[in-house]
Amino acid sequence: MTDLAPLKRALLSVSDKTGLIDLGTALAARGVELLSTGGTALALRDAGLDVKDVADVTGFPEMMDGRVKTLHPVVHGGLLARRDLPAHVEAMDTHNIGAIDLLVVNLYPFEETVAKGADFDTCIENIDIGGPAMIRSAAKNHAFVNVITDVEDYAALLGELDANNGQTTLAFRQKLAQTAYGRTAAYDTAVSTWMAGAIELATPRRRSIAGSYKQEMRYGENSHQSAAFYTDGTGRQGVATAVQHQGKELSYNNINDTDAAFELVAEFDPADGPAVAIIKHANPSGVARGATLREAYTNAFDCDRTSAFGGIVALNQPLDEDTAKAIVEIFTEVVIAPGASDAAKAIFATKKNLRLLTSDGLPDPKAAQITMKQVAGGMLVQDKDVGSVDLADLKVVTKVKPTDAQMADLLFAWKVAKHVKSNAIVYVKDSATVGVGAGQMSRLDSALIAAQKAERMAKAMDLPQSLAIGSAVASDAFFPFADGLLEAAAAGATCVIQPGGSMRDDEVIAAADEAGIAMVFTGMRHFRH
Repeated sequence: MTDLAPLKRALLSVSDKTGLIDLGTALAARGVELLSTGGTALALRDAGLDVKDVADVTGFPEMMDGRVKTLHPVVHGGLLARRDLPAHVEAMDTHNIGAIDLLVVNLYPFEETVAKGADFDTCIENIDIGGPAMIRSAAKNHAFVNVITDVEDYAALLGELDANNGQTTLAFRQKLAQTAYGRTAAYDTAVSTWMAGAIELATPRRRSIAGSYKQEMRYGENSHQSAAFYTDGTGRQGVATAVQHQGKELSYNNINDTDAAFELVAEFDPADGPAVAIIKHANPSGVARGATLREAYTNAFDCDRTSAFGGIVALNQPLDEDTAKAIVEIFTEVVIAPGASDAAKAIFATKKNLRLLTSDGLPDPKAAQITMKQVAGGMLVQDKDVGSVDLADLKVVTKVKPTDAQMADLLFAWKVAKHVKSNAIVYVKDSATVGVGAGQMSRLDSALIAAQKAERMAKAMDLPQSLAIGSAVASDAFFPFADGLLEAAAAGATCVIQPGGSMRDDEVIAAADEAGIAMVFTGMRHFRH
């Protein structure tokens, strides 16, 4: 396999014309012959460049609305021919096939078309055929051919040509080929995923995933693990689309926790008032509403002041100056919000290690997505948990019925429990968590831990009684025995929300009645492993 390969002839066919004229001009100045198609050829000519139409080279016109233009042996022969094999060279001479040393193609904007909500037929028309075929041909023959699919590689190509007297190195072409195959794989993934949804196929025979590189992490969850961050191309608002304004580079754990925080706070519609979530190790240490954003932050902070140290703060409204002043009183890793005032940014600027991220909006908590978990030899794929309940969905199963205020706290607790690792128990009072028990093997242990946190915080705040007194409690799944419910009652809870569905529901309901507390069933659970 040869190392240096000359670049004498290029085929350019792009839907994204960004940087096209500069690239074409630079190639022409280096004596490279330009071939092109349709709108790309027109743009190059309008810039005064000498360009030859592919149709003139193939002797075959574009047809069928451009569906057939590059699917021709003269094009693919020029891309696939091995210059070191006499038989290939002879075939080129016999059939008047000229070598193509550079292919520059970016594909029809299929992903963008889907993202705009286009109808089925429009999406189909934006599936590129000739582009991926040429890319794969050029990438396969990277021993001699350069293939570029991303605008950001234009400058690298020109630098490579300058460094090697109009030639490119094998290592450079190999890197371009790998990028090209990644692009076609991602493109096919986008088409396949869209079509599965469009025809309502929940479990396609083959499932693929794809991502676009965003940044390399210093390390993964631990320092001995390598890691990188990729975007999925959906454009869904969240940590992947957020802009970082200051602070150190985000770590793997920062991104994971920030995503958990922003997804949780997005459950609370900003039109209903400010809400704040504080996350530590992907679990909420405190979540609250308030009359103001600062009040919501303070209420969330007061649930577990210890765990909030070094945590992630997510807001459902733009960060303001007053809230910024409260946040910087302790060490915080990341703050994410749908916007921030200049005054708030100025306050954060005094804390150089504090990362501030803003987005154009909140994640849509009801947007259909899939989640994936890798297991040995395979992966588990499921719909994202977008389940929710409202007042009409709740079934009161006890003699005591919740008051309106209790019902509001129960629904608040239920939204939070959805984002707590199972087994999850959440105590809430006045639209603020006062105790969270997460990730325990026993639901009873989660109830105990949440109650202990509520009591410990009350002592730290010099209050006469536990924060759990008079609280509402949510359990992400049913109580298999009455012990967890009784622990919540002993801690001071006055009402409970849980899915129901246990073999011992009657025993649990009887225990609630004996304890004099109200209980409602949702008929829906929220396991989170």
